[in-house]
Amino acid sequence: MIDQPVIQAVSDADIPEVLDFVLKARAELFPKLSATGMPDDLARFAEVYLRGAGCFLIARHEGQIVASIGYLPYDRRFPHLPYPDLKVVEIVRLFVVPSQRRSGLAGTLYRSLKELALADGVEVIYLHTHPFLPGAIEFWQRQGFDIIDVDADPVWQTTHMHAVMSEIEESAPHQTGPSGNAP
Repeated sequence: MIDQPVIQAVSDADIPEVLDFVLKARAELFPKLSATGMPDDLARFAEVYLRGAGCFLIARHEGQIVASIGYLPYDRRFPHLPYPDLKVVEIVRLFVVPSQRRSGLAGTLYRSLKELALADGVEVIYLHTHPFLPGAIEFWQRQGFDIIDVDADPVWQTTHMHAVMSEIEESAPHQTGPSGNAP
């Protein structure tokens, strides 16, 4: 029997290792961003994810971090996705090492995070991804996310997605945003 990765919340003691893992994964997927420095949420990891309204999980296999995922309160930085009067979080930093991809780990990790979000009263889970990340859009659709807008930017083509956790469909944005782009 092959040992399965263990999913766990991050502790203060884990932070240096988690930052190393996330920054390396980010640099591999988004090489142009690695020169932009440490993202704010990572620079303030304990404040944001351990003592704030965020949440962060890792998966370990044989003692090593092999995957990560987190959520933050959605900051409403996209004017066409305001989510008025709703408790919304944004999925961030889903990274899985190549040797663990296509194993179901990402889905298991997301479902663990979703359980925590539901327990915290989250009504909508938002995320954005990009078509140049192989299988990302399809993965999130399999997790129950809908495409709600696609930016017209020819490089990033940011694909905005959400999953509604409760009966609030009427107030959540639907299949296209003001950009008019069909998903």
